[in-house]
Amino acid sequence: MSQHAIQDICVVVPTIREYECVRSYLQNARDHDFDLERLHVVLVTEDFCDTDSMTAMLEEGGVSGEVFDGTRRDEWYEANGIAEYGHLVPAASHAETSFGLLYLWAHDRFEYGVFIDDDTIPHPDVDFFGTHLANLAFEGEIETVRSDEQWVNVLYQNAEEHGLYPRGYPYAAMDETVETGTATLETGDVVASQGLWTNVPDLDAVRILMDGDLEGQAQTRTTREDFAGDFVAEPGQYLTVCSMNLAFRREVVPAFYQLPMDDNEWNVGRFDDIWSGVFLKRACDVLETQIYNGNPLCEHNKAPRSTFDDLNNEVPGLELNEHLWAIVDDVGGDRESYAGVFEAMGRALAEGDWDEYTNGAFFNHVGEYMLEWLACLERLEGSTAATRVEAVRH
Repeated sequence: MSQHAIQDICVVVPTIREYECVRSYLQNARDHDFDLERLHVVLVTEDFCDTDSMTAMLEEGGVSGEVFDGTRRDEWYEANGIAEYGHLVPAASHAETSFGLLYLWAHDRFEYGVFIDDDTIPHPDVDFFGTHLANLAFEGEIETVRSDEQWVNVLYQNAEEHGLYPRGYPYAAMDETVETGTATLETGDVVASQGLWTNVPDLDAVRILMDGDLEGQAQTRTTREDFAGDFVAEPGQYLTVCSMNLAFRREVVPAFYQLPMDDNEWNVGRFDDIWSGVFLKRACDVLETQIYNGNPLCEHNKAPRSTFDDLNNEVPGLELNEHLWAIVDDVGGDRESYAGVFEAMGRALAEGDWDEYTNGAFFNHVGEYMLEWLACLERLEGSTAATRVEAVRH
C-alpha cells in the first residue's frame, strides 16, 4: 500500500456461487482510475465453498481482502469477544451480510461500506465506486419523491410502461399517486447510496408469478431507459432498500442490521435488507439525513431458480411486511443517534403484542435481535478498543 493511500472502504460480498463477479468490479475500478488501495474486500461464504480459490482471486486482483466461511466467522467472533452474539448472523442466508457490518465496525479505518451481490456486474462505462462515493458526498439540488400511500416505488420513473413494483413494496401501497419536487442537500446529508439495476428486476415471488415466470426471474426486464435520474424519498416516506448494490457511511451501522431471516421457527425469509431499509429510513427521517437512489446502476443477472421456492420463503412474512413500517413510523422521534432510534424501534417490536398477525411473534423475535445487535456492537467496540490499547503497549 502506498504511503498516501487510506484503506477506508469495506466491500462486503455474500457468496456461495459466483464470487468471480468481484473481478469485474475490480476491473471497473482500474478502468476509471479508482484507487484499489482504498478497498478491502470481505467475502462471506460457507464451509462447503472453495475458499482457497476465493482467496487466490483476491490476491490475483491485487486487492486487500479476507474470506470468511462459517468456521472462520466463529473464530473471528471468539477472537473479538462476541462469541455469545454469533447467532445474530444466520448461516447460509443473505442476511449474513451483517457479518460484514460487524467486521467494518471492528476496524475504525473503514469510513464506508459497500454491499455487492454475487449475481451482479457493474456497467463498464460508469465508475461504480467513484459514483457511490460521489453520492455520499452529494450537495446541491435533487429530485424528491412522495406518494399518497407513504411509499415510493424506486422504479416509479417508468412504472406506467413496465408496471413493476420491487420486492418488499407493500401490496396495500400500490396504485399510489406520485408527486415529485426538489430539495437542496448539504454535504453529509446523504448516508446511504442505493444503486438500482438493469436486466432482471428485484421482484418478489408473487409479482414474478404474475409476470408469467416460473424460474424466479420475471419476464419483464429493466434497461437504462427506465431510470431517468437520481432521487430521494421525502421525509415520512418509505422505500425498498435492496443490498445488492449499496454504499453507506460507517455511522449508520447501528441502524442497518440485516434482519435474521431463514433460520427461524417461523420460516420467515427474504426480508432482511427490506426491513433493514425500513428501519434505516425511519432513522434517517429522525436525524434529517437521506438515502440517495439511482446511479450507479448494476446489471442483475439472477440465476434461474424455482419461483415457488422463493414464494415459500416469502409467504410467512408477507402479512408482517404490510404492517412493519406503520409500527415504527412514530417511534424514536426523540432520539439523537442511529443507535438510539434503532433501540426505540427494537423495543417497540420486542415488547409489542402482535398476535393479530400471522407469525406475529416473529416481530418480537426481530426486536430482541435488534437490541442484541446494539449490545454486540458496544461489546465489539470495547473489545477492539482494548486490543488497540494493548497493541500500543507492546
